[in-house]
Amino acid sequence: MSINCTLPEVKKDPVSSSQTKQRTLQRKVSLAGEGLFTGEKAVLSIGPAEADTGILFQRTDLPRKPFLPAILEYVQGTPRCTMIGCQGALIQTVEHLLSALKGCQIDNALIEIHGPEIPILDGSAKEFVELIEQAGIAEQTEERVFGKLERPVFWSQGDTHIVALPSNEYRISYTLHYPHSAFIGSQYLSIVCNEANFKNEIAPCRTFSLYEEIVPLIEKGFLKGGNLSNAVLIRDNAVANPEGLRFKDEMVRHKILDLIGDLSLIGTPFLAHIIAIRSGHTSNVAFAKELAKHITMENV
Repeated sequence: MSINCTLPEVKKDPVSSSQTKQRTLQRKVSLAGEGLFTGEKAVLSIGPAEADTGILFQRTDLPRKPFLPAILEYVQGTPRCTMIGCQGALIQTVEHLLSALKGCQIDNALIEIHGPEIPILDGSAKEFVELIEQAGIAEQTEERVFGKLERPVFWSQGDTHIVALPSNEYRISYTLHYPHSAFIGSQYLSIVCNEANFKNEIAPCRTFSLYEEIVPLIEKGFLKGGNLSNAVLIRDNAVANPEGLRFKDEMVRHKILDLIGDLSLIGTPFLAHIIAIRSGHTSNVAFAKELAKHITMENV
């Protein structure tokens, strides 16, 4: 199989605000685990990258070892997760790792993966944050440049809505609404997405599902690696996991975790107040494409 994936030029915002230095990792670190959907074992390594590289994946198990940038142009689908790829080289479930990198304010990293899917681990970003801390963070000489909005940007479809408001900080306010689950019900959280808040309030929150939602997926073989060690399961209006929840509103916190990862695919840092209602991976990526256009156009 021949794969020729070229790196597109990622647009950089020439207007800077709240300048800080770009950051990467001090050394390469690795872990292994199984994919949530494929059930396949993968070995993952995260290492340093030069300034202005961005977040770059490499499928080391495929011929030619293709590189796949973590940017919107490489999104291939959102089948209950976010998948990037090029010419048949795919990497599934990238959102938790991308969220951890964004939460730890890592601008540049090379992620080598031997396998088709990022390990699900415990279903959160906690172990990825720990891996990044194990590697150590290195400040680079080049400046980090932020995009900013001059006017609101919105995306809406059915009962899903996402809005970005001009702001001098990166904040996410998320409303979760599960009218068909009395246990989950409605949850709301508004949080500034800085390094400390992400590590303590967002990273530990696991993916979740209602029992009746995942049974058909299991029967069709779409969730080969799912179990109570890597997801919160709600059945009969109760948590099936013996250890219970890590936060009483762990579900809305995980939705914020996913949103941070998906929006990082814009490929450049930005400041905005994101207000999301009932969004998921498909709407997150659709909104990210719209937001990216406005950040670029309004700051050139």
